[in-house]
Amino acid sequence: MIEFRNVCKTYSTGTEAIHDVNFKINKGEFCFLVGSSGSGKSTIIKMILKEEEPTKGKIIINGKDTTNLKRSRIPYLRRSMGIVFQDFRLLPDKTVYDNVAFAMRIVNATPKHIRRQVPMCLSLVGLSNKAKMFPDELSGGEQQRVALARAIVNNPVMLIADEPTGNLDPNTAWDIMGLLNDINLRGTTVVVATHAKDIVDKMNRRVIRLDHGNIIRDEKGGYDGE
Repeated sequence: MIEFRNVCKTYSTGTEAIHDVNFKINKGEFCFLVGSSGSGKSTIIKMILKEEEPTKGKIIINGKDTTNLKRSRIPYLRRSMGIVFQDFRLLPDKTVYDNVAFAMRIVNATPKHIRRQVPMCLSLVGLSNKAKMFPDELSGGEQQRVALARAIVNNPVMLIADEPTGNLDPNTAWDIMGLLNDINLRGTTVVVATHAKDIVDKMNRRVIRLDHGNIIRDEKGGYDGE
């Protein structure tokens, strides 16, 4: 599903963010990317999303070499992905329903399909009764649930979450991780970049740990390998 082959990334400032990174995430896996700030987590996420290009190496997404993908093809690649960020990135002037429906409208889904799919996704994240509300009327946890519904509404094969619990209190963070786990159990590949040691320890999933752009551990277990 996602493969990095000898990937390096050096920014124009001369900073080497990623050095000779190799890993493969298979279909249906749940994987954490962990490490301190500056370890390279965000750079890897940005390269998966084609927001950044590798300096060297190859990146394979869903069986296709995306290393030299034409810019015009990037939106089509992203259609196979659901994306969730720490800051939610909801449209403030649209209701919960329309925030989720917007993701379907930009891929030209039919009105009938939207009317069927959006309520189903809102139900999945526990927001059926919030459909007519606006983002500023919701708690942080509810806003992140809307972001999750929007990320999965087009049935992506993979879900990429960059610090999805970073702005949430511990109980709400666990609710969001529970939803991500449920989404994974339905067959979606899930990759979560996080600093949340307690979550990583308790969930006991595959952990790719980075330090100064290098992978120092790749195995199932807790944040520190215990």
